[in-house]
Amino acid sequence: MKVAVIGGGAAGLMAAYSAAANGNEVTVFEKNSKCGKKIYITGKGRCNVTNLVPAADFLLNVVHNSKFLTSAIYTFSPERLYELLEQSGCRLKTERGNRVFPVSDKASDITKCLQDLCNRYGVNFVFNAQVQKILHNNSTVSGIMVNNDIYRCDKVVVCTGGLSYPATGSTGDGYAFAMEAGHNIIDTSPSLCGMNVRGNYCKQLQGLSLRNVRLSVFYGGKKLSDELGEMLFTHFGVSGPLVLSASARVCRLDLNRVRLCVDLKPGLDEEELDRRILRDFGENANKSVGNCLRLLLPSAIIPEVLSRCKITPEKRVNAVSRGERALLLTTIKNFDILISSLRGYEEAIVTSGGIDVRQIDPKTMQSKLVGGLYFCGEVLDVDAYTGGFNLHIAFATGFAAGNSIRP
Repeated sequence: MKVAVIGGGAAGLMAAYSAAANGNEVTVFEKNSKCGKKIYITGKGRCNVTNLVPAADFLLNVVHNSKFLTSAIYTFSPERLYELLEQSGCRLKTERGNRVFPVSDKASDITKCLQDLCNRYGVNFVFNAQVQKILHNNSTVSGIMVNNDIYRCDKVVVCTGGLSYPATGSTGDGYAFAMEAGHNIIDTSPSLCGMNVRGNYCKQLQGLSLRNVRLSVFYGGKKLSDELGEMLFTHFGVSGPLVLSASARVCRLDLNRVRLCVDLKPGLDEEELDRRILRDFGENANKSVGNCLRLLLPSAIIPEVLSRCKITPEKRVNAVSRGERALLLTTIKNFDILISSLRGYEEAIVTSGGIDVRQIDPKTMQSKLVGGLYFCGEVLDVDAYTGGFNLHIAFATGFAAGNSIRP
């Protein structure tokens, strides 16, 4: 069986290896001059290759269409990927949050390992290959048009990625191929990215990192999530682990109705916080409020907190009224942030949206509309939180496609 794999990233390399291991003649067509360009930048160049949790727990971290991924993740679990890479010579380690990295901390080792596996089974590679069209007759694949030439084959596996990090070659080619074949595309948006914030106060907070805070996400009056961790203020708004997770939850919503709420002191309930403020005020009665609050909050955020309470930083502690203190307490426990937009695809870790999975066989990743046509990885309408989940989805869906192709 002649198989063309479009894209030499995580999904493409896994699809090529698994199809070739079944005895098929496989060729990978990669638009860049080398494979795995996006793999190289994952995990800040270290490659967070997967998250070593049981399949059931893995699926809880999938934001959109986890049910569709059930078969692929149970068949090719994080443990199975771990064993495959280790047995193929790439030593791995597990860090905080069950995140798996190569021992070398070099993403290139993951790409090299996968290419070595492909080479072992005779996979051919064509680089600088611009695939223009997928050819099909009577709803069955017959080949591809690449660099203005026709390549005849029996199966085509599309692993072109989404729209995030377009410099790596992810420019939406797969969506065009899918639409030409009659597939629906669920509207795409950046996900796992920073957020632009309304107002200009973030410029004064730029560089402030908040640790051990609680971030709640509200949509209208409904709380969507509540998570403890870290976040960061930037020149444009907010970023950091908590914000990236929040972006995945709200990327398909009307951002005008989204509100982020930061509890700056989650270790204290309101009564405990009130007692703490009273104690600090009592011990520093003649100091300014701005100076006194440094005992409780990072100095960079104090002016904005006081501004929201309409208290001047120079005001003496002994002049603060009970009502002002109550408002201060509420603001510390509920520091609201309104979102104007998400950052773009250039900064987004993953694309949310893509090919409608209702038109894809979840066990094989084959199109239900065109025989012999498969779609894997980020081009599909599946996405997850950070921590190695999205990269593993690429591996698992690529394996599902390649492994299902038998001579």
